[in-house]
Amino acid sequence: MSAVTPEPDSIHRRDLRFGRDVALDRWWHGGDAGRTAFFNALSSTFPVGEKFFMTAVRHFKDETPELLREQIEDFIYQESMHTREHVVFNRQAAEAGFDIAPLEERARRTISWARRRSPVQQLAATCALEHFTATLANDLLADPLHLEGASEEPARLWKWHAIEEIEHKAVAFDTYLVATRKMTRFRRWLKRSAVMAVTSMRFHYVIYRNTADLLAQDGKNNVPTWAKLLAYLYGRPGPMRKLLAEVFIYMRPGFHPWQVDDRHLLKAALAELELDTGKGVTT
Repeated sequence: MSAVTPEPDSIHRRDLRFGRDVALDRWWHGGDAGRTAFFNALSSTFPVGEKFFMTAVRHFKDETPELLREQIEDFIYQESMHTREHVVFNRQAAEAGFDIAPLEERARRTISWARRRSPVQQLAATCALEHFTATLANDLLADPLHLEGASEEPARLWKWHAIEEIEHKAVAFDTYLVATRKMTRFRRWLKRSAVMAVTSMRFHYVIYRNTADLLAQDGKNNVPTWAKLLAYLYGRPGPMRKLLAEVFIYMRPGFHPWQVDDRHLLKAALAELELDTGKGVTT
């Protein structure tokens, strides 16, 4: 396990619930159809995706050293909470009038394809997608423009999710290092890089198809809406621009998720949400 990984008790178990008593506005993200569609599209993939992550990492749990096994258990707990809360969020989006089922089915088909790969390839795909979620989480917590104008309860949900994605961002990667310990460094690098390339293409396809489906349901799948949304995604604050750059950073030999230590973002976000900072978060 990499020496830059924080102490093993830096992943915290939080049983939080969001949006149970407040209906979700149809365009909950500042009244903007494009931004709402993008975040709803992301959320539609999380329940099936996070179950895949848990299975992929759990497969190698018994091979890992004790400290990493503890982190894997905490990772699985956090991902199970994310699954539960995004099931609720997706149901609320459906109650707001969106047909979420085709989006969930598209994500399910993609995950079914991934499940036909070897356990190591499934773990490598999990590493790639965990890097995406950690990148998006870092950006969301670092720049308040991401959720500017968003309704309070979904904003809290996304910030909580971002906190925990950063806390456990290296668990799958460290598990991959154990699972591939008998490979040469070149083969290990080549496999994770090749899987990242494929995963990146599939991720972008699913997210943008899902976003387009939601915009079509609003009668907003048109050039003006997409121009405004793409300015948000690739201009300022630019979450997808930064995510695309991180694909190439991930492919560098010697990469590790904790080469970027962003725990300072956790401290600020936890204070904002009035959650316990916990040992291992304060710096």
